[in-house]
Parts: sequence; structure tokens; C-alpha cells
Amino acid sequence: MNILVTGAKGFVGRNLVENLKTLCDGRNRTRPNLQIGEIYEYDLDSTPEELEEYCAKAGFVFNLAGVNRPKDPAEFRQGNFGFASTLLETLKRHGNTCPVMLSSSIQATLAGRFGTSEYGLSKRDGEELFFQYGAETGAKVLVYRFPNLAGKWVRPNYNSAVGTFCNNIANDLPITVNDPSVELELLFIDDLVEEMLDALEGREHRCEFNGVEAVSTSNGRYCYAPVTHKATLGRIVELLKQFHEQPQTLMMPAIPAGSFEKKLYSMYLSYLPKEKIAFDLKMNCDARGSFTELLKTAEHGQFSVNISRPGITKGQHWHNCKWEFFIVVSGHGLIQERKIGTDEVLEFEVSGEKIQAVHMLPGYTHNIINLSQTENLVTLMWANEPFDPSHPDTFFEPV
Repeated sequence: MNILVTGAKGFVGRNLVENLKTLCDGRNRTRPNLQIGEIYEYDLDSTPEELEEYCAKAGFVFNLAGVNRPKDPAEFRQGNFGFASTLLETLKRHGNTCPVMLSSSIQATLAGRFGTSEYGLSKRDGEELFFQYGAETGAKVLVYRFPNLAGKWVRPNYNSAVGTFCNNIANDLPITVNDPSVELELLFIDDLVEEMLDALEGREHRCEFNGVEAVSTSNGRYCYAPVTHKATLGRIVELLKQFHEQPQTLMMPAIPAGSFEKKLYSMYLSYLPKEKIAFDLKMNCDARGSFTELLKTAEHGQFSVNISRPGITKGQHWHNCKWEFFIVVSGHGLIQERKIGTDEVLEFEVSGEKIQAVHMLPGYTHNIINLSQTENLVTLMWANEPFDPSHPDTFFEPV
């Protein structure tokens, strides 16, 4: 199946495309029924000719293109209605009735405080355009209304308060919280990607809306991602400050599987500047050697020690939401990390003579190299979750 993703360079598009690639080339084997052919990435710098080609060949369309922070409110309609019209007309011209997905927003409900939202109105118009297209052509239409989106690679200081908080706290910048009691419903990107992959398999979740609340129903007009989290701004900031203090306290907060805390921590780590990826640890030395307190956790997490023989490289993979610490306690090695989709390689020379903790960041491919030709490299490793062979969240890619 060939897949067209519009808005491919945006937050959702980028996460979706990178995960589609892991399915396409066999790095992700969790969905054996999905056979991915070409992945067509369409964005603002693409040409009309490319759109023609992609619409002719696509077997599924994810329309993630849109405008949410324009200089002129009139741009809402052009970005959220105008391009949708162009896309659907192009599909019609090629007689392509493949399934089409639209990323909309709960603001399109026009419920409560969204009643006069120009953005919501433009999204509502785009939705109706898709429904009309489905009625006219018989094409399967999947209209998703998203709540607040969160996760790695979301743009701070733009349209995500949580992204801004993560970025600012990670970089020691001030934040402003006017009302800590305000509650947000958050859809994390990895849960959304899983839902979009469900949609590719014809297993989308359907709903109707009661105000801004999605109510599950098998024949609903709309679609939704069923896993979301609600948290107040005060709770979000409290957790982020705990995460920020962890290099000093060495205390790892509780992060149960699937929890809001686990996903928020993954998001926070993706904003760390280079100088905070590695941090010094206190060594307690005596005649016997050294004792170093590494990490503390009440119940969760997994510790392990890795010994690499001389000249060996291990790793060469990345994770969506799993994160790790690599801690070399003996020998001489090099840890390399590269953010997926970029060329810059971050390098951290590590040694048992100066113990450091190095984050393996979500969305960064990484490895560890034993630089010695004579000594073993001994590395203590901590992962945020026990290894699950049925869903390893580990994808091979050289640094």
C-alpha cells in the first residue's frame, strides 16, 4: 500500500512518517498485516506536480496539513479548507477512492469556549468537505478530532503549553502558569501514531461527540484515539520540576506502564540541551576502589550491566518513548547519538575514571563503542521499562 502524508514535516506528520518507515523496511514487526509500499511526503515545499503523482498512486491518505497559528485569521480557511479542497479534487481527477483521513480538532465541536473559534469554524468546514466527498465518491472517510497533542518533537512556544513547559524547564527558562487548576486533555503522539496504524489496518475507533467528549460507538461519524490523559497545569509543572531535579536527587519518580507520568517524562527528555544529556555523578573512593550511588527508584525500572569487549560497537538503534541511561564504570568508550532525520552526531567520550550518566534520548539513534584494544568496557544500564519482546520499541538505524 502506498501512503500519502500531507503536512509530513509537521509534528504529527514527522512522527507518523518515521514510524511508517520502520514498518516499510521491516524494523518494526509488530504489525505483520501491514504491507507498506511507497511513503509520499507532501509539505509546503512540495510541488503541484508531486501532489498529482501522489494522489494518482496513493492507497491511503493522511491529511495532516493545516494552519493553527496564522498572522491573519483568514488564513485559517485557506489552510484548513482550501488545501483540503485541492487534495480531494485531485483525488477525484484521478478516480482514486482510497481511504482518506483528516486531522481535525475538538475545537470543531464549537462547544463551550470554542463557540466562536475561527480555527474551529475552519476545521468544521474542512470536516464537512470530507464528509461530502465520501458521500459523492464512496470513499472511506476518517475524521479525527484531536485534543491537545503532546510528545517528542512538538514545537515549543507555538501551540503547545506542555511543549513550552518542557522546553523551558529543561533549559532553565521561566514559565508562566496563570491558573494551575486548569485541566488539559492530552493525546500523546505515540498513542496517536498507534491509532493511525490501526486505521491503516481498518480498525479505527469510531465515536460521536457530546460537547468536546468523544463517546465510543461502533458506527460513529467521527474517529478518535482512545488513549488520552487528563492533568492540571499544576500537576504537569510539578512533575516536570521533579524530572528537572533528578540529576541532583538521583530519585526516579514512579513511572507505571502506560501512565501519564511515563509519557510526560519521555517528552521532557526530548528537550534536554546537549550540556544536560550527560551529568557528573559523585564518586566515593577508598583503597578498595569506588562506590557510586547511581539511581533510585521506589518500584519501577530495570538495571543491567553491559560488558563490551575491545573494539566492539553495540546499539545502533532508536526508540519512540523508551529512554535509557548508559553508565560506564570501567574501561574507555564512546557514546554517539543522532536525532532521527538530522545529520548532527552528539559524541560523549566515557570512562570509568570519570563516571557520567548519558541519556539515550527518545527519537535519537545511539550506540556505544569500546575504544580500548585491550580492556573490557563495563557499562551499567537503566531502562525505564523491562524489555518486552512483543513490543520492543527498538528500531535499528546506524548513528
